[in-house]
Amino acid sequence: MTRRTETLFLSAALAATVSGCLGGDAASRTAANLPPFCQEVLPRVEAFLAGFAHPEEPRFGGTAIVGTIGEMPSGMNALVSTDYTASQHQTFVHLMTLVRLDENFEPAPYLAESWEFDEAAETLTFRLRDDVYWHDGTPTTADDVAFTFARATHPETGFPNAAFWAHYAGGEAGVRVIDARTVEFSVAPHAEYLDSWRSTAIMPAHLLGEVPPAELRQHPFGSRCPVGNGPFVFESHQADASWSFRRNPAFPEGLGGPPYLERYVYRIIPEQTTLLTELLTESIDFYLSPGPDQVPQIEDAPHLGLRVFPFRGYDIVAWNSRRPQLADARVRRAITLGIDRGEILQAIRRGHGTVANAGVPPFHWGYLAETADSLSHDPERAAALLEQAGWSDRDGDGVREGPAGERLELTVKYNLGNQQREDIAQILQAQLDPLGVSVTPQVVEWGTLLNQINTPELRDFDGVVIGWVPEFRVDDRDLFHSEEVDQPYGWAGTADPEIDRLVDTLRVVMTREEAVPLWHELQYRILEVQPYTYLYHVERLAGLNRRLEGVRLDARGEWVGIREWWIPADLR
Repeated sequence: MTRRTETLFLSAALAATVSGCLGGDAASRTAANLPPFCQEVLPRVEAFLAGFAHPEEPRFGGTAIVGTIGEMPSGMNALVSTDYTASQHQTFVHLMTLVRLDENFEPAPYLAESWEFDEAAETLTFRLRDDVYWHDGTPTTADDVAFTFARATHPETGFPNAAFWAHYAGGEAGVRVIDARTVEFSVAPHAEYLDSWRSTAIMPAHLLGEVPPAELRQHPFGSRCPVGNGPFVFESHQADASWSFRRNPAFPEGLGGPPYLERYVYRIIPEQTTLLTELLTESIDFYLSPGPDQVPQIEDAPHLGLRVFPFRGYDIVAWNSRRPQLADARVRRAITLGIDRGEILQAIRRGHGTVANAGVPPFHWGYLAETADSLSHDPERAAALLEQAGWSDRDGDGVREGPAGERLELTVKYNLGNQQREDIAQILQAQLDPLGVSVTPQVVEWGTLLNQINTPELRDFDGVVIGWVPEFRVDDRDLFHSEEVDQPYGWAGTADPEIDRLVDTLRVVMTREEAVPLWHELQYRILEVQPYTYLYHVERLAGLNRRLEGVRLDARGEWVGIREWWIPADLR
């Protein structure tokens, strides 16, 4: 299918969806089987947008299509979302954060035009812009910021990054609306204090203020009819197929004005071979995170370009220490020693990355390069550790048994459609078998997998191959602190007083000079406790159609500059 035919087909489908969801009378909207909430809010969005003219400048127009393997669970609901791609869309595409990072990774104004601490560093005050509107025409105000904070700190909401607010007075008592543009928070002095507001999108109080916190996770706002205030307006969502957005013509001129693209589409294609075909045939413009084995085909195609850029993320095998086979840190260290992570990096990423031993990325000022070889491949040392921990092959069948006869058998899960993670699980199986550790790879649909590992009452896994993207203020509390083991990201279930002490201290140390030695201590302690097998810090890859211009990619994220993406008129 040619680009022209694909674009016409897509536009027709989207037009049908919009006319069914947003246009027409009440009967047609009811026929679309939308919840009452959506039937009420979407027409208001349509009415507001109808008052704006189409821009005439040459760069305005066209549809850009991004393809990747995963759905965005929880959609645009920033209060409950645990997915990296969804978070990127919340902060850069559909919603807005109070602050953002500039090209030097320094905090810069966004929804907030300014901020200040008082002299005692106990009150943080934000002053908002006065020209930002929700997509239904309602002004964005301090009430929205206060609502977002109150819900994010309410235990029944289940906000996944609870550690963001550990140094705030939580709930409604911790925030005060001074006027429509000014909001004030009660805080204790802490490090990198703006980073939480860089990564938490503000949510609309006028639409969700009456929704009980416990009901936010299932609310149709997330995936059926989100109403944002960012550069792109929600248009449609086809589950496990696509998300469609269109230009927000009311996006403030002071922030660059409306995006150039008329429409942006996020397509879910859960198979990397198909994704590459779609890129090569120009059915998508942007293939996010292609497999390294696909790089030569992208580089050889004259209409495509390959981008390689630093990334905050890393890939791991998270071990569930609640399982008896994995409760002993010596066993977890032995497993890591039995894995040739350098070989995995070369096989899976073709060297695009760095072997990892902790979650501090190489570009972070607290990174400790000296740990690089601390747990490098050493099967003999691994076997000795397993023997010390009481695991021996007592019956000669090739699998070790513990003191009570339990076998050292582990199921390692990975998400459907991710060939790299499937390959990792299979390599683990092959590399650990000679050590007497039996690994069974198991594929699980992405949303189901998140539920299995994030639900504290479930934790249905031994090990899981997964990626993690830390914030710029690296904070391992949600992952490893003993008080967080029953929270969504407490995958490992480890409880170590020394990790607790270091994580807690790092959160309040205000200067980097004081923090660096503490970061080094933490990385050494992670090596000992080994809650995960850290595989590698990744370099991110992307395949782009050369017709899509203005794309900036860096450690802030793939969608950081989407407002400036554009397509020459003769290539639309």
